[in-house]
Amino acid sequence: MTAVTDRTDHGDERDERDESESDDGGEGRWDDGLIARRVAEAAVSSDDSGPDAPETPEAYDELPGGDTYGGVLRGRLDALRELVGLSRTRIEGGTLDEAGRVLDEAAARQRLSARHTVVAIAGATGSGKSTLFNALAGVQISDTGLRRPTTSAPIACSWTDGAAGLLDRIGIPGRLRRRPALGRERDEALDGLVLVDLPDHDSAMTAHRDQVDRVLKLVDAVIWVVDPEKYADVVLHERYLRPLAGHAEITFVVLNQVDRLPGDAADQVLDDLRRLLDEDGMAVGEHGEPGATVLSLSALTGHGVGELREMLGQFVQERTAPARRLSADVSAAAARLRPVYVADGRRPELDERARAHFTERLAQAVGATAVAEAAEREWTRNAGTACGTPWLKLWRWYEARREPGAGTDPAGRQTPADEEVTARQRVEQAVRKVADEAAAGLPAPWAQAVREAAVRGAAGLPEELDVLAVQAGLPRDRPPRPAWWPLAVLAQASMTLLQIFGGLWLVGQIVGVLEPGLLPPVLVMLAGIIGGPVVEWSCSVAARGPARRYGQEAGRRLREAAAGCGRARVLDPVSAELMRYREVREQYVAVTGLSTTGR
Repeated sequence: MTAVTDRTDHGDERDERDESESDDGGEGRWDDGLIARRVAEAAVSSDDSGPDAPETPEAYDELPGGDTYGGVLRGRLDALRELVGLSRTRIEGGTLDEAGRVLDEAAARQRLSARHTVVAIAGATGSGKSTLFNALAGVQISDTGLRRPTTSAPIACSWTDGAAGLLDRIGIPGRLRRRPALGRERDEALDGLVLVDLPDHDSAMTAHRDQVDRVLKLVDAVIWVVDPEKYADVVLHERYLRPLAGHAEITFVVLNQVDRLPGDAADQVLDDLRRLLDEDGMAVGEHGEPGATVLSLSALTGHGVGELREMLGQFVQERTAPARRLSADVSAAAARLRPVYVADGRRPELDERARAHFTERLAQAVGATAVAEAAEREWTRNAGTACGTPWLKLWRWYEARREPGAGTDPAGRQTPADEEVTARQRVEQAVRKVADEAAAGLPAPWAQAVREAAVRGAAGLPEELDVLAVQAGLPRDRPPRPAWWPLAVLAQASMTLLQIFGGLWLVGQIVGVLEPGLLPPVLVMLAGIIGGPVVEWSCSVAARGPARRYGQEAGRRLREAAAGCGRARVLDPVSAELMRYREVREQYVAVTGLSTTGR
């Protein structure tokens, strides 16, 4: 800053004009954009499609450089915005901060001049970047010399008006804004260029390095100036070039001070520099291929500066640098987000097999099989009660009276409390299993979201299943009787009457009331005695099918009730989380630019 003041004291007419304009509160400043806006408005009245048409106030209507957001980049930004919105409640920490910053910078850059390209000149201490800055501007603007650091704050040089908003965004005050040498034809090719000289990226002062990091995120392109001594500097490659490898198309790498190298040493160093850039992952644009521009020059002698000026002129006139920078930023943000959106290739869904297994586990937990068996036994027992012989019923009643514990559950059966604990454990295991199956292969945040959805839904599920077991379990009414039951009861009653009749007939013969004849009453009694069990056995055989169907129906009702409860509480929330992941995955694919449609 001191150097700038000294230059104005030395009578530089242009610097005096800049200082006076910066001190008058902004009135009449060359870079306030007023003249540029008036020129643009006049151009619109004559030709709305001209390159000087003013930017529309609506954000994202037009990309810097004239490329509309209706194209691929517009779709990528919209997808990134949708991606961030869908993910904020699922992804913790600052994972989405970079994506949010890219969206903010896209909106901020869009509101500013589309006719300007902001290019930063960055380099290490002593690399000669300030000398190159002055050589391109054609006038002494940035201090050069032995004292380090010579550049303590970013200094800007704009070839045309209307760049005030861009420089305000970067944070360069009016007193550090300059103009190049006027009246030279060679400057016309750089119409729209805004050149920014940055402090040394390896400065001992932390504030200088922080300014470099801040400005590099805001400019449209970067010229990295390296010298034969520090071109392989680890800090340069690991901190800057390697992380910005995806920004190769807006990167210039200049090997300065080649006048210090003898013979063909400059070519050897340049080849080694290209090799290092390749190891950094930064593509080098050769033979017409897209990538970083690499060249050698001497800012002190002027060798190669004209070639760089010509490349810059072509680069600026294309007016695609802001869009390229933004596209590279979106790609970089997408690459950082890849671990939280890209699964292992498995389609995220809860298939029918997993649903069926979950339903079966709930049925086991609620005791659907036991209920079905109990209902079947109940139906069979009622059939036996209706169609059994009276003597067998009497014997069963006697056994029950003689041994009160008979007919009850055998020893060793779990108590109701034990059954409740076991059922709860089965429910928890079923929920955990289906959650693990649904989350298998998903990125960690989404797998966690699926598990949390399952756990939230499982809260209170055992209690609700207990209620269902009571409501949909064994019916309170007696099982329905088939149409053949009355006939069976009548046949069993007939067999009993035959036994009684034969017995009375035999007793009558014994006491002499009836004529003797042992065979007839014995045959009648045998017919009743044998016919009763036969009828009972026939009824039991005939009852097996209806009893089984009755039990299956009872089990089915309970299974369906348990399945409905599990679906509403667990499967539907899990499916909703998987659907949300599919949505964000589709948006992520759109962000990467690999596809404009989701999968």
